[in-house]
Amino acid sequence: MTASLKQAIKEKARQLGFTLAGVTSSEPPLHYSIFETWLNADMHGTMNYLAEERSRTRRADPKQILPECKSILVLAMPYSPLKNAEYRMQNAEFKIAAYALGDDYHDIIPPRLKLLVEFIEEEFGHPIPNRYYTDTGPILERELAQRAGLGWIGKNSMLINPQAGSTFFLSEILLGIELEPDQPLITDHCGTCTRCITACPTQCILPNRTLDARRCISYLTIELKTDIPEELRPLMQDWIFGCDICQQVCPWNRFSSQADSSFEPKIPLPVLTLRHAQDAASDLTLTSVEFNQRFKKSPIKRAKRRGYLRNLAVATGNKGNENDIPILEQAVQDEEPIVREHAQWALQEVKGKK
Repeated sequence: MTASLKQAIKEKARQLGFTLAGVTSSEPPLHYSIFETWLNADMHGTMNYLAEERSRTRRADPKQILPECKSILVLAMPYSPLKNAEYRMQNAEFKIAAYALGDDYHDIIPPRLKLLVEFIEEEFGHPIPNRYYTDTGPILERELAQRAGLGWIGKNSMLINPQAGSTFFLSEILLGIELEPDQPLITDHCGTCTRCITACPTQCILPNRTLDARRCISYLTIELKTDIPEELRPLMQDWIFGCDICQQVCPWNRFSSQADSSFEPKIPLPVLTLRHAQDAASDLTLTSVEFNQRFKKSPIKRAKRRGYLRNLAVATGNKGNENDIPILEQAVQDEEPIVREHAQWALQEVKGKK
């Protein structure tokens, strides 16, 4: 394949909103053993799908996903820079990860990947075996991205690009055609900086650039479907969906790219627009219909109503505002046991602080 054709593919990717694009081979990831060690230490918590044999096999070799795979196109699309999200939330009592303030990337990115595949097939003049993912595929996407030259894996386990920071979504297209691989980014630009490690309230960042997911606020507020361990609840501070702390303190995120308009903050949340905690805490009375309507296009729907209210109860308890006692007393009567339990804990916390 000519360099000009590869460049045309990258240019089309940019037109579709992917600000970073790189190519790597279909070779197995060199650091797969780190993932196996992580799984064997149960660092994945309740995310059992990661430890399934089929999942392990496919992550160990991209050709187990697409036997015809010869090249992998790795792409990045920026979401709302942290400085924008912080501005949006400066008067908010509770916090939501910046990536979740706009529309759900699972709805936005795959159609664009499909358009890019169609463009590649038009350029080649015939159908091409392919698979594409954004966050959902059984692949070690950050290692592939590093190998494709998009960045390096930082101490907080995020992929960091020297011109774009880490506030972007990664996507991959496995292709049954030969593309010239880009040079991997082998330089580690974290240096002696440990800001992310120091700032993490739950100390979930491990020395080998992985995380103990069981202690990560993002895991606790999104992936964990059961009770949040009591010893971790006070450490979650005011985060109710995801967490950006390790990215907020990273110096490289001074260079975050402007987001695609789909990911600009647009959630009509009391937590994002009202100044007082009792106004935000009123979400504890959301019905299932109200929750589904409000978060129809948002990543927050992944937490489901019971998870969102569970998280909100913990954050309300951590705030310790006695004005929230009546709303917590209502939440203690909720139909969901998990909401009742966490609201009861929060009630005790607020009364204790009072």
